[in-house]
Amino acid sequence: MARLKIIDNFDSSFVLTPEALNQLFNLLKNEAFLNQVAVQATCQKVEFTELLFQPVPYTTTTPKGMPAEYEKYYNSDDYVIINVPPNFMFKAKIFKPSRLGAIYRKIS
Repeated sequence: MARLKIIDNFDSSFVLTPEALNQLFNLLKNEAFLNQVAVQATCQKVEFTELLFQPVPYTTTTPKGMPAEYEKYYNSDDYVIINVPPNFMFKAKIFKPSRLGAIYRKIS
């Protein structure tokens, strides 16, 4: 029987090179992608907030799988959180961390 490993503390910090960050932001701000996110979020328009985070393990202090300081966006109807598409990560040459979340603001 496999045992579950309980994680008490997870370091969600990460550093991206300026080039990788610039490339990723260009992809996340692409008009066609913004329209796709807006359709999925059932709103007219979205704006990328330039907030990124590394998903974290679910714990009692991080029940949404994100750093606690970002949960206010999860609980707000004014924002939408997406997983950064893997092909965007690859195009921006980001391999660590392997996954990122991005926060968009809904515009009426």
